[in-house]
Amino acid sequence: MLKPNIETFIGCDGNYENSEIVLFGAPFDSTTSFRPGARFGPSAIRHESFGLETYSPYQNKDLCDYSVFDSGDLELCFGRTELALVDIEKRAAQIIEDGKFPLLIGGEHLVTLASVKAVIKKYPDLHIIHFDAHADLRSDYLGAELSHACVMRRIYNLTGDGRIHQFCIRSGDRSEFQFAKEHTDMTLFNLKGLDNLTEKLKKSGIPVYFTIDLDCLDPSVFPGTGTPEAGGITFAELLEAIFKVCGTKVVGADINELAPSLDNSGVSTATACKVLRELILALSK
Repeated sequence: MLKPNIETFIGCDGNYENSEIVLFGAPFDSTTSFRPGARFGPSAIRHESFGLETYSPYQNKDLCDYSVFDSGDLELCFGRTELALVDIEKRAAQIIEDGKFPLLIGGEHLVTLASVKAVIKKYPDLHIIHFDAHADLRSDYLGAELSHACVMRRIYNLTGDGRIHQFCIRSGDRSEFQFAKEHTDMTLFNLKGLDNLTEKLKKSGIPVYFTIDLDCLDPSVFPGTGTPEAGGITFAELLEAIFKVCGTKVVGADINELAPSLDNSGVSTATACKVLRELILALSK
């Protein structure tokens, strides 16, 4: 059984035994390829969440009406990527073994690989819905196969063809887009096709892992991220998409790539907090 965290995300101070959703943070950014700082994302989200209300007028739901447990941040080895991923996978596996929903707060996007490894062991037919500015399909980045630039390629090694659905993608090496044409379901620039996908997944009951790289948002909305890319979606578009995805059989999820120190206004952190609140409430039944 996991112990309570000292500082929790607002409204997420429920009892572990009675909670269906368990938050856990992975403050890791050792493979960040441009601007570091995502390791401070999870703690910043918790701290700044107290500027939010627990009530969501978007969904007419309140975090106080649900039992959500925040287990805090893992203590990760920044010098050994493999060890950090093992620790993240262990925490996700423990949550799943206890019959609960793992909701990961990153950190850089590579942390998603560890969480997916734990989830796919229980759900071998798992599909991935991936919101991001970047394809993340490189075979390696400067010789490193474990990099946030390669996370979806490593996940592809677990799922195989046709089970990774990518949206909002607007940046990557040419080879990544060529790979996607043959092996993944990639939508460039926007969320076109999400309605049909979610309806299909909902009817089939296929388990889904939902990963949100917050740089899918336009940097005018969300500048506090390590690799900002102009041309992203709006906050309202992201919320609508979250609600659609959460209508499917989502069995694990994460948000990642907030680097709070890169936005001194605090707007990016406030946005991440609201995205997380809405995601939790959308997942709560």
